Amino acid sequence: MKHSYKYFENKDCQFFPCHEPGKLKAFNCLFCFCPLYFLGENCGGNFERVAEGSSVKDCSGCLMPHDPENYELLMKKIGEHIRQF
Repeated sequence: MKHSYKYFENKDCQFFPCHEPGKLKAFNCLFCFCPLYFLGENCGGNFERVAEGSSVKDCSGCLMPHDPENYELLMKKIGEHIRQF
């Protein structure tokens, strides 16, 4: 793979697939724990709250960090917020 540092798939993981893979041709495990979770409502993913009024997100319906095509988007959003510290 040309940019192998952008992609990792672990089919041996006991939780694989942790999300319903849907229409993804490839499932990227590189961002197993979403690096945008801390952005709350501004993460850009498809999530729900575990309970009304809760700050805890249920991201099981989100495939955004697992789509290999979104690597640059994730890195850009991370970079924008890291620079703030």
